[in-house]
Amino acid sequence: SGAADTAKVKKKRGEAGKAALKSAIIPGWGQAYNKKYWKRPIVYGALAIPVATYIYNKNWYEKTRYAYQVKYYNDTAAVDIPTDDIDPQLQPLSTGSVQQYRNSFRQGMDFSILAFLAVWGLQVADAAVDGHLKTFNINDDLSLKVKPYISPGKSNGVTMVFMMRDNRHRMSVPSY
Repeated sequence: SGAADTAKVKKKRGEAGKAALKSAIIPGWGQAYNKKYWKRPIVYGALAIPVATYIYNKNWYEKTRYAYQVKYYNDTAAVDIPTDDIDPQLQPLSTGSVQQYRNSFRQGMDFSILAFLAVWGLQVADAAVDGHLKTFNINDDLSLKVKPYISPGKSNGVTMVFMMRDNRHRMSVPSY
């Protein structure tokens, strides 16, 4: 009986580990392994948001970087570089303003990468949790008994007993 319980525990850990590993390799694979197919679009949607913000920030970072270089060179050098290639929205801005925008878009790129990694990690954790709960026994045979409790000493209280039953074992967990 003890060896069978140990094998069952190892199997549960194995399922969770497999799901987490699959999800770490390819997003959504662990959810598919756990037969939670409905979660895959959520995973890809959640990963698409930081990817889209990264692309947006990178595009504007490149525009502001170029505009800053041209404006800075025009401010500090004796030669004028034409500003025709600068994005029309950036042309009226000062060199300092363009520099602040450039730095802000660079920071946005960094935060997008962090958000992507965080969402990836969360979907790996979700797959691992679902892997653990895959073999969790859910049945209707649950009960909760609440009884008043009078201590022979100085205190009164309430006793709650939570009963969980399956076909093999009976277990009660008192809580005070």
